[in-house]
Amino acid sequence: MPRIKLNFPDKNFDVSITIPVRITDINYGGHVGNDSLVSVIHEARMQFLQHHGYSEMDIEGTGLIMTDLAVEFKNESFYGDVLSIKMAAGDITGVSFELHYEFSTARAGKEVIIARAKTTMVCYNYAAKKVAPVPEKFKQLLLV
Repeated sequence: MPRIKLNFPDKNFDVSITIPVRITDINYGGHVGNDSLVSVIHEARMQFLQHHGYSEMDIEGTGLIMTDLAVEFKNESFYGDVLSIKMAAGDITGVSFELHYEFSTARAGKEVIIARAKTTMVCYNYAAKKVAPVPEKFKQLLLV
């Protein structure tokens, strides 16, 4: 079966996100578990949104729901690593958008890519229980 290949967009957001690997992120194999990386993806998205004054429950009055997640694991990550996360927008539709993530750490003076990921986020009106348009102001942020 062919492996997932994610291409990180050429243009990434101008926000610096770093997340240290916690001991609770380490699995029985001695490296970051795949379930922990999903939590790091969530944390990176939250830090990105917070940096711009938003939350997953309030982006110009609308919330978000993640409908897709793809992860391409490239290298192991260990306790003591500090993950640097680059983020970029992908496809944007009327009600959804993609966020791309690239996780790396520094080892022996070199950048080591740990993983790439992509989430599809759908704008959602929780009160009405239905999808909502991507707010125009937020769409402009994604297009930068």
